[in-house]
Amino acid sequence: MLIIWVAVLAASYLAARWRLTPVLFFLFFGALVTNLGLLPMEPTPFISGLSEIGIILIMFALGFEESTNRFVKSIKRSWGIAFFGGLVPFLVAFSVASYFWQDRAIALLAGLAMTATAVSLTMVSLKEEGLGRSVAAMGIMTSAVLDDIASLALVAVLVPVATGTADLTAYGIALVALQALAFFALVTALSLWILPSGKDAGIFSKVPIIGSRGIQQMFAFSDGQKSMLVVLIMAVAVGLLAHEMGFHPAVGAYMAGLIVREEYFLLGKGTGEGQRNYQRLKHIIDDVAFTWLGPIFFIVLGGKIVFDVPTYIGLIPEILTLLSLMVIGQVTSAGLAARHTGGFTWAESGMIGLGMLGRAELAFVVIDIAYVQNNVFTTEVFYTLMAVAFWLNLAVPLAIRWWRPYYAGEKGPAWLTKPH
Repeated sequence: MLIIWVAVLAASYLAARWRLTPVLFFLFFGALVTNLGLLPMEPTPFISGLSEIGIILIMFALGFEESTNRFVKSIKRSWGIAFFGGLVPFLVAFSVASYFWQDRAIALLAGLAMTATAVSLTMVSLKEEGLGRSVAAMGIMTSAVLDDIASLALVAVLVPVATGTADLTAYGIALVALQALAFFALVTALSLWILPSGKDAGIFSKVPIIGSRGIQQMFAFSDGQKSMLVVLIMAVAVGLLAHEMGFHPAVGAYMAGLIVREEYFLLGKGTGEGQRNYQRLKHIIDDVAFTWLGPIFFIVLGGKIVFDVPTYIGLIPEILTLLSLMVIGQVTSAGLAARHTGGFTWAESGMIGLGMLGRAELAFVVIDIAYVQNNVFTTEVFYTLMAVAFWLNLAVPLAIRWWRPYYAGEKGPAWLTKPH
């Protein structure tokens, strides 16, 4: 634990100094300390268990960050970006993996790993350029969330098929799809009819413990001091529900975070106390998920990377092919979709396309499931995907910084900023 936390601190320092996502440095330091012999290649059950809890909390925190109302309002304009900006990277990675490794299961999970966009990395990069509240930022945020939800649905359906726990037949795929629909239907019911607060307290409106205030009553217990415990119970409970239905617990944890809304924390007669409680809880969740427990998952995953120069040299064709096609496919598909389905200007569309280059935490969850937990990926596939994800994430802040003058109208022709 001491070695891991020192590595996390060093990674966080370098990430802040270079304005890059800490995930990249967590993976690097995990590989570094393991290759130096400071950590074993196979973690102890204690560390392995902590890493699994860490990714569950990370996925819950990512869902918890999303504003449900703002997200719903922006869907109409961003659906095309999410659809085409997710479909093309999936097809690119699937095709490249099929060509090089000729295995259907590897191709499915490789495509899935390259689908979800790293919205947190993009938003940090936009904020650094003074564009955190821009039109492009909202388009990226909404489409990335849609991408993540679609990717989670695909994780639920494709992982059991690719790992062999479901039959690769029409019946087997249909069965898994029905299970996924049932799971998301249960989560939707939880959000609409069980958790709502105030006058819409749902089916629990007559229950004494919850009463007419719905889930708000649970958060109000003990003056809100037990709110963290309530949300942890929700995250683990929905994660267990996902696990029992054959899916990864991280899928459930993300959905649990997504359905918890800020208004559940508005305690008492005024909103000030509830908002303070909400901000306090959000700070605690972010601290646990992104500072000291969640990073253990990435340190352990990075420890699977062996510094084998001949192997990387031998994989240069695979890495360069997938990386170049991913950049072209992601930028053009998301950019053109933003222009023609969302009505963004060309400058905004270019920023959206570049901003969706990064790969999210979900990519590393899929890689972990496929390589560590189920041995679907070979070492070559694992190294290729990790290298491509690294360079795509590295490209995001550099590309946004390069495109900012064109986005602001300081450079380039006038038609770039002309409305659709």
